[in-house]
Amino acid sequence: MALSADILRGYTDTILLKCLAEGDSYGYQMVRQIAQKSGGALQLKEPTLYTAFRRLTQDGLIDSYWGDEQSGARRRYYRLTEKGLERLLSDQQAWIETRQALDRLLLDENE
Repeated sequence: MALSADILRGYTDTILLKCLAEGDSYGYQMVRQIAQKSGGALQLKEPTLYTAFRRLTQDGLIDSYWGDEQSGARRRYYRLTEKGLERLLSDQQAWIETRQALDRLLLDENE
């Protein structure tokens, strides 16, 4: 089941921060990683991805650098900053609290 864009929109930044917490990466690699880890349920589109990269960079949560050209095409890599890690940890805690509240509201207590 693919998730709607409305559901994904609020979590795009956190998802990207989590990917970068696992190591520096470039856009296409992150799109593939997200699709794979989500079992195909999450498909980020290129405009969404690069808009998020700009926003995260402006906020000081990530930064970027050009990769080594010897490994093929020149790619812009992104990495998490210390501020980005702090935001990720905060967002993860907020997700836990939100999920717990929604479970209480939407799931039968007997489940």
